[in-house]
Amino acid sequence: MPHIEASAAPTFNLPGLTVTALAAPSRGATATCAWRLILAPKTKGVEHVLDKEEIFVALSGCAVATIAGVPFDIRGGDALIVPAGQAFSLANDGVAPFEAVALAPVGIRATLPEGAPFPPPWTE
Repeated sequence: MPHIEASAAPTFNLPGLTVTALAAPSRGATATCAWRLILAPKTKGVEHVLDKEEIFVALSGCAVATIAGVPFDIRGGDALIVPAGQAFSLANDGVAPFEAVALAPVGIRATLPEGAPFPPPWTE
């Protein structure tokens, strides 16, 4: 299905994070997943490691991305490339939501500290 209406895209709510799944295998994608995320103000990052590269395109707001212990300030219009195998977190210390679109290859898996690898549900 080449056209996915926003109203038909599943939404996942985690503490401080809303993810709208746009493109994924369950919606017809075969190579790339895409999702929109909204990170609420004053949301701390959750460190995790990805087994494939992930790319963020910031739409609005500000966030702090930490990759392998190095922080980066991300603002609307910026892009961020998270390499595979690096510890990563995304936090919003500001007063406005941070919004972005993220892209990753089909089959990406995340690992939380002391956890087993798993596919983020918005990528399935």
